[in-house]
Amino acid sequence: MSADPATDRLLDELKAAVGDQNLITDQGRKDPYCTGFRFGSGSAIAVARPESLVDLWRALVACVNADTIVVMQAANTGLTGGSTPDGNDYDRGVVVINTMKIPDIQIIDEGRQIIGLAGSTLFGLEKMLAPYGREPHSVIGSSCIGASIVGGICNNSGGALVQRGPAYTEMSLFARIDEDGRIELVNELGIRLGDSPEEILRNLEERNYTDDDVEFPDKLASDNEYDERVRDVDASEPARYNADGRRLHEASGCAGKLAVFAVRLDTFPIPDQQKVFYVGSNDPDVFWRIRRDVLSTFENLPISGEYIHRECYDATKKYGKDTFLVIDKLGSEFIPKLFALRRFTDRIARKVRFLPEKFTDLLMQFLSKCWPNHLPRRMEEYRDRFEHHWVIEMGGDGVDEARAYFDRLFKTEDGDYFECTEKEARRAILHRFVAGTTIGRFHAVNRKRVGGMMTMDIAFPRNEREWFEKLPPDIEEQIELKLYYGHLFCHVLHQNYVVKKGVDAEALRERLLATYDARGAEYPAEHNVGHEYVAKDTLRKFYRKLDPTNSLNPGIGKTSKRKHWA
Repeated sequence: MSADPATDRLLDELKAAVGDQNLITDQGRKDPYCTGFRFGSGSAIAVARPESLVDLWRALVACVNADTIVVMQAANTGLTGGSTPDGNDYDRGVVVINTMKIPDIQIIDEGRQIIGLAGSTLFGLEKMLAPYGREPHSVIGSSCIGASIVGGICNNSGGALVQRGPAYTEMSLFARIDEDGRIELVNELGIRLGDSPEEILRNLEERNYTDDDVEFPDKLASDNEYDERVRDVDASEPARYNADGRRLHEASGCAGKLAVFAVRLDTFPIPDQQKVFYVGSNDPDVFWRIRRDVLSTFENLPISGEYIHRECYDATKKYGKDTFLVIDKLGSEFIPKLFALRRFTDRIARKVRFLPEKFTDLLMQFLSKCWPNHLPRRMEEYRDRFEHHWVIEMGGDGVDEARAYFDRLFKTEDGDYFECTEKEARRAILHRFVAGTTIGRFHAVNRKRVGGMMTMDIAFPRNEREWFEKLPPDIEEQIELKLYYGHLFCHVLHQNYVVKKGVDAEALRERLLATYDARGAEYPAEHNVGHEYVAKDTLRKFYRKLDPTNSLNPGIGKTSKRKHWA
């Protein structure tokens, strides 16, 4: 027990709420929940892991009554540190509430919509929807690393699928803290569930409602305008970005400033025909032309279009290999287990004096060298021929449309394409998406000889022609490694850098951001501000409206951590 009676009372109440076995106070066991997937870490009094919505409500009530900060956390797969405490300079104690023991998903309207509870995952939803011939908002990228449904909504995440845009809904069930510090439950799910908080939560979790209780109000459960926005290739504003006020509504974009219990979302039909085209070129203007032609003239929008630069291709082949192999051989469902095993192993390794820092990264990198080349021959040939690579997936009639277009285009333009086999398609898409893990592994393995790392998440204007970055020599010479990849149809680029030893990474970051400002870009595009970016005015006002006492995830977007935003 602590030396503080108030803290002791809080811990007793949390134990009563979630059970002794689900309350973590040991420092070593807390660390995985207090350390971000890529960035950020801080201290917490405890980590609570409720097993039901009612337990989650009771834990929240205990924290609010004790005037304690709550950091809501699901899969902790965010890339900007927004789902963990940040440092040790809060003016109140912090409790992390992890929701992953509440994974239930409910199907409504014959599979056309779903209710995802607080810890439900995209992978679980994908499996559940398969018999209905439908799929969730995101089926690649985030789903590969076990990301949660609610986490995606809270951060307006995703947009890799060109026809769907960022994760969005106006139908959710959440708790908020009012100006007087009182907690209340708000039911905007469009389902009649009762009156009192515990009645509502229990009825939802136990599905004590009928089809007649499910209403269909005039509210969105997905972004219904994105397909039109992305086609407007002459617009001077980006297609999507986290500070877009159009898509900030209650749970959507709240970044943990509400405690979200459930969300209601649309699902989407699986195309009857799908084909992946692997496109290469040495001229960025060719990709610029393809993007404009496909978005503005094709009758059928692409399903996805994932860009990767040759330097990122090579680094991912080397440093993302083990993640690729785990997903390819064992399936996405194994990734959360792998993360848990890594956290456990690292915790043990820190207690063993002769084991190095980043032990599991070093071990997995060593083991990956024992496996032969995992990438298809034709991809490797394109790697040698072309600097720029684009994995474009089409569905339905769009397959023939794209095939005819590429046949015409590459008679005169620099580049080429091939149609992937099913195996090549799976591996091309997977190789692109494990690129997001590459910078962390590279930095872990080479940390003694390099400086800091920076990850940029940039949404360029839809009319931007110079999409591929050309750095001035004085910046170029400060960088050890550049990794360029992203969602090129949406003009969202992930630009990651490892700087040379001795370089002031923060000063260089500010210079880079200034160049994006000058080009009319917005950032972050889809990873949300976390503790890495400054929240723009639209986001700051939204956060203050949702959480007037600043008790839920304070400090997000480099805002105040103090009570009442002091």
